[in-house]
Formats: sequence, structure tokens, C-alpha cells
Amino acid sequence: MEQTFRDNRIFVGGIWQAGRGAPITSHFAAEGCVNTVINGASAQDVDLAIARARDAQPSWGALKPHDRATVLYRISERIAANIERIAWVQSRDTSKTLTETRALAASAAATFRYFAAVAETSDDLLTVPRGDYITASVHEPLGLVAAITPWNSPIASDAQKIAPALAAGNAVLLKPASWSPLVCLELALIAEEAGLPKGLLSVLPGSGREVGNLLVEHRDIAKVSFTGGTATGRRLAHAAAEKLMPVSLELGGKSPTIVFEDCDIDLAIAGILFGIFSSSGQSCIAGSRLFVQRSIFDTFTERLVAATQALVVGHPFDAATQVSSLVHLDHRESVERYVAMARDEGGNILCGGAQPKDTAQKDGAYYLPTIIGGLDNSARTCREEIFGPVLVVMPFEDEADVIAQGNDNDYGLACGIWSTDHRRCQRVARAIRAGTVWINTYKQFSISTPFGGDGDSGMGREKGRAGLRAYQRQKSIYEDMSGQPHPWARWP
Repeated sequence: MEQTFRDNRIFVGGIWQAGRGAPITSHFAAEGCVNTVINGASAQDVDLAIARARDAQPSWGALKPHDRATVLYRISERIAANIERIAWVQSRDTSKTLTETRALAASAAATFRYFAAVAETSDDLLTVPRGDYITASVHEPLGLVAAITPWNSPIASDAQKIAPALAAGNAVLLKPASWSPLVCLELALIAEEAGLPKGLLSVLPGSGREVGNLLVEHRDIAKVSFTGGTATGRRLAHAAAEKLMPVSLELGGKSPTIVFEDCDIDLAIAGILFGIFSSSGQSCIAGSRLFVQRSIFDTFTERLVAATQALVVGHPFDAATQVSSLVHLDHRESVERYVAMARDEGGNILCGGAQPKDTAQKDGAYYLPTIIGGLDNSARTCREEIFGPVLVVMPFEDEADVIAQGNDNDYGLACGIWSTDHRRCQRVARAIRAGTVWINTYKQFSISTPFGGDGDSGMGREKGRAGLRAYQRQKSIYEDMSGQPHPWARWP
């Protein structure tokens, strides 16, 4: 695929200019090489982006929703027309397979299209009056929104924040992760070409300590939407509390996957493999804790290990690849430390647990899909997010036991259940503390269905029709219809 990188400018309030911050190096971890170097945003760039957003937002917010929707439809169409370009840039930026990055680009196009439709069809409400007046509840833009997105699925994460925020009438200042800034700049170019007015979108690559903190603390930022690690989310929530500013946090996960003895084994194995090893395990919703009913534990685990060993680990541009490189060599070292910890905790490496021996992968950040047995749910490996292709498998006795173990974790993001007993599936789904539960499937998404977590997995929800309202403030309006002075105000 013949592609080149664009120049190293960033998008500051709708204008392409050289960043005045520290340089950011984009790596192609699959080959251990450098993609390009861009200059990140400085404090001056952030201030300039905010000033331009402040100037542009009022006229955008005053547009009729269907007029804003027209621009979002055009952005959707241009994303769909440029899927190959977007996929290539994102694969080079993250080392995800082209199969996955094409799907992520298509998802981003669908997100803009969906929220354009939501903007066109969302009604305000005439409430039931309780006197001689008309009462209404209306929604207005917040103003300036900061969106902070992670490196693992940038184009989809960007769209899930930018599209509803723009549809709601806001300006958006996006801070992408320093490991994956390039595809976010591609999205900015598409928005510009689609006719988004200048100032409404900025893409400001840089560190969280610099760019992120400036955005969160700035008095003109009315809301922050953050996807990333729990520790950073806590610090952000504290800063937001100081400002009494609304915040949405989509944080980490340590999601349980539950296999009952009556499951369709082939269906379960396929779903479990996809749930933990797709995206090379670099997913907040990864099903990283597997609970298998004791009566089938040995047989099921043996089959799962054999299926895992058959997965194709390879280059992201190879159509046969199922598990690609991790995003960065530093991240692989983090995954390796967790596997070493599992060994120290008494875990048995049932497969993987090492870098591939294939010399074609020696320069990349590859790590074999790994299954660990011999641990219980109290092990650190079972409690902390690894964010890599590492699965811990544990037995359980019955429904009550697995509910207790599944909920015995600080995270509450997702869960998978595998059983042919539909009533049991529904019972367990309602009993498990998680924002999303999949039954006999995993990692399936719809932009129309809200998504988020509980506990250390965050607060607030994205997606769905309510996703638009999350970027608006609600106002009540009363209009008197009696024409009479208020009886309290008596005078001679």
C-alpha cells in the first residue's frame, strides 16, 4: 500500500500550523521503526485554540440542529470515502491490523452519521403546566468541550466524543495520545474539507501533564470527556470537581468472562479468543478473567489453549494476521512484567508467555497470546489491568460462586456469559456489576446503545440518543398565560 505521511503541522482552531511544543515521535512498533516526528502543542497553542473556539462556537451553537447535522453528514461521507487512507495511518500509528483499522474507520463514519440524525430528530419538551403558564425544558450547548482520547482505538474514540459534542452545538479541543497522534490529524483534515467552520475543532497532540492539564483546568472549558487509565481519570475528576465542571470518564477494566457447563463450546471459545486476543489484548473491555465451571474446566481449558496456539501472530498488513504487534516496546515490557508477576504468584503459563521466535518479528513489539492457570481471583494478575494479550483462567462451582468472584474487583466495565440457559444468562447479567454484558457473544457494539462503566471503570455514558444530551445543559422556561399580577405583590 503506497502511502506517505503528511507534514508535521497540527490543527489549532481550524488552522494548520507548526506546533510550538515538544516533538512527538510516532513509531511503527510492528517493524521497530519511526513513522514521523511532529511538534506537539504548547501552552500558547492551547490558549490560541481556546480563543478561536470561543469566537467560533456561538454562531455554530445558534444554528438549527439540522444545519449542524448537514456538516456532520458530510464528515461521515468523507470518512467513508477515505477508509483506506485512515486505516493505513492508524495501522502505522498503533500497529493494529488493517482489518481492524478499516472497521474502526467505518465505525467513525457511522458515529458521525448517527449523531447527525440524532441532532435532527431530538425534541425539546413542553412539560405539563401546574398553573396558568407554559413550561418547557430546552437543551443548549455547553460551549467548549475538551476530549482526551487513548492510543488503542483513536479514530473510533475520537468520533464518539467529537460527533455528539459538535452535534450538540459545541466546539471541541481534542488531545490525542502521544503514541497515536497521526490518525487524529487525518480526521481534522476530513472535517475541514467537509466544511466544518474554523475554530470548532482543534487537534492538540502533547503530554497529559502539559496539554491535558491546561485543557482540564482552563476556565473556558465547560466539560471534559476522557477515555484512558483509572489513575489519570481520578486526577481529572478531582480537577473537574474544583471547577464544578461535568466530566465523562471511560476508564479501565478487568472484565470477567463466564462459561457455564451447558455452553456451546465452539461458540464460547471463538468469543473468548476474540474478546481477549483481538487488538492484541489492548482493549479496556478485554475479557481478561475467564471463569469456567469446574465440571468442564479441564476439557474446556485444553481446547482453548490449543485454539490460542493456532492464532496467527504476524504483521498488521498481512491479511491472515489475527494478533499483531503491541503499540510500543515500552508497553510490551509492561506486559512482560505482569506475566513475570503471575509466575511469582504461582501461576502456570499454559501457552505464550514470551516473545515470538519468528525472526521476521524480532524488531517489533510482538508478544504471544498468553493463558495463565493456577491463580485465584485474589492474585494481582487477576485484579490489575494488563492491557495486553494475557488471559487468566479459573474454575468456579456454581452461579452464586461465579457472581461473587466476578464482582470481586474494583472495575465494572464489561462481562461475557456463555450458556444455553437463557433464564440463567439473564439472572447473571443483572447480578454482575458491569456497564455492558454480552450473552453468547463478546465485543459487539452499536452506536445507538449507551456504553460506560462503574467503579474504577468510570462514570457517565457515551453513545445512544442520550449521548447528545451529555454535551448540553438543560434549561427550564416558564411563560405566564394569566396576564394577572402576582397576588403576593399587593400595594394600596
